[in-house]
Amino acid sequence: MSKLPENVMKAWDERDGAVVLSTVDDQGVPNSIYATCVGKFDDETLVVADNYFDKTRKNLLSGSRGSLLFITGDGEAFQVKGTLEYHSEGPVFNDMKSWNPVKHPGHGAAALKVEEVYSGSKKLL
Repeated sequence: MSKLPENVMKAWDERDGAVVLSTVDDQGVPNSIYATCVGKFDDETLVVADNYFDKTRKNLLSGSRGSLLFITGDGEAFQVKGTLEYHSEGPVFNDMKSWNPVKHPGHGAAALKVEEVYSGSKKLL
């Protein structure tokens, strides 16, 4: 597990629109979703609220690794890759519940543990 570089933390705070969360199933079949209910738990963990997951939840529970892709208002794209964990209780879940809009169910929290970071094709971490 690694910390997000300072410029990527700033870019995360300035992201524009939805992020793309990608997972794989136990057969290696990819699945990608758009997500708008996202946050940062700490400098090593990005979180997506499970409001309406189906295949994504199944992939998370089977031990999927994954990536998050986001873009800033200036059009700079970043991809963060790492191990995914699913939380339905505990500190990560409770934090997600604090920022997830109450109109959404927040069944769980998908936590991406940062391992690699890219800006376009340039590897930052």
